[in-house]
Amino acid sequence: MSKKILVVDDESDITETMSFMLKAEGYDVITAQDGEEGLRLAKEEMPDLIILDVMMPKINGYKIARLLKYDNKYKNIPIVMVTARGQDADKLIGEETGADEYITKPFEFEEVLDAVHKYLEI
Repeated sequence: MSKKILVVDDESDITETMSFMLKAEGYDVITAQDGEEGLRLAKEEMPDLIILDVMMPKINGYKIARLLKYDNKYKNIPIVMVTARGQDADKLIGEETGADEYITKPFEFEEVLDAVHKYLEI
């Protein structure tokens, strides 16, 4: 059975590109365009990994990460944050809210793929 990845980003070109690339690697991919939908899908679909943007409408990525990581049912789902916020302070907030990996935009898809493999091919 292939691993399921949830991609949450309000930029459709990013969700579409990631979805295409990850499907080409053999993963099942579901996408959400805002934080609220992302949180709902995370709980409904129980993905094996979440790729999460920070700055999004409705609920930001930090809040989603925190809500999932402090819930025993979801705390073991790895979260890879992909964001334009590249300051050290932003990375620290990402780590504090439970992000397992923090990748800044613009990013190379290989970087995201390496992170995905790191958490899913164990």
